[in-house]
Amino acid sequence: MINPYIPYPVIIEDIVTENDSRDLKTFKLVFDRKEDEFSYAPGQFAEVSIFGKGESPFGIASSPTEKGYLLFTVKRTGIVTDELHNSEKGRKIGVRGPLGNSFPWKRMEGKNIVIVSGGFAFTTLRSAITYMLYNREKFGKITAVYGAREPGELLYKELLKEWQENSSIDLTLAVDREPEGDWSGKIGLVPNVLKEVGPSAEKALALVCGPPIMIRYTTPVLLELGFKKEDIILSLENRMKCGIGKCGRCNIGSKYVCLDGPVFTCAELENLPAEY
Repeated sequence: MINPYIPYPVIIEDIVTENDSRDLKTFKLVFDRKEDEFSYAPGQFAEVSIFGKGESPFGIASSPTEKGYLLFTVKRTGIVTDELHNSEKGRKIGVRGPLGNSFPWKRMEGKNIVIVSGGFAFTTLRSAITYMLYNREKFGKITAVYGAREPGELLYKELLKEWQENSSIDLTLAVDREPEGDWSGKIGLVPNVLKEVGPSAEKALALVCGPPIMIRYTTPVLLELGFKKEDIILSLENRMKCGIGKCGRCNIGSKYVCLDGPVFTCAELENLPAEY
């Protein structure tokens, strides 16, 4: 970014409602000016702005391999997200980014990758999985466990179907409790389902993204499975505002989630206050 405070103008090209509750939508954004298109890596985030309303940070859900657009999946929670959900295709909004660090892609090459996620935090892991499947020869076995409260709350349903039929990834879907109707996936909370799946820690790294309570109970399961703390990579969801380490809203001790993260290893967080 030439000026990190000024957003790039983008156009809403498409909007997809992701869940039965209709409070999660994916926005496909294209840059108004070709020269503004920026490079990013899976795991990073950006600030999405509505002129006159404000801006909010969201993980980038698209992969760098998906050219010409950005994807953001947004839950309706307040002023900015309400306005975004009420938008129609063709509206001009803003994007400021890319921001934060990414998953450690060089370190991940040649390793088995275990992905664990719950709820709508699956966005940056959608980016990661899409990127890994595009560059499949660079990675070992890919195992993913993704859960939600009920089937209707799972994101990217068509893409999930494709991944379940793809032999290049071992995907397990779960819901918290027995649903009505047909359900072929697992039943149980994500940490319990992860323990049941039991992925090997040998030559493996684990990527975890979800609400704080899920991270809290998933980490011990991974340690029990044999993962070292430096091999458990977490993407945090602390409250962020400016996105560039100036406002101090997202600090954990001496670290800023927006600047030093949002990706940290479990070993790094062990030396910080438990504020995430």
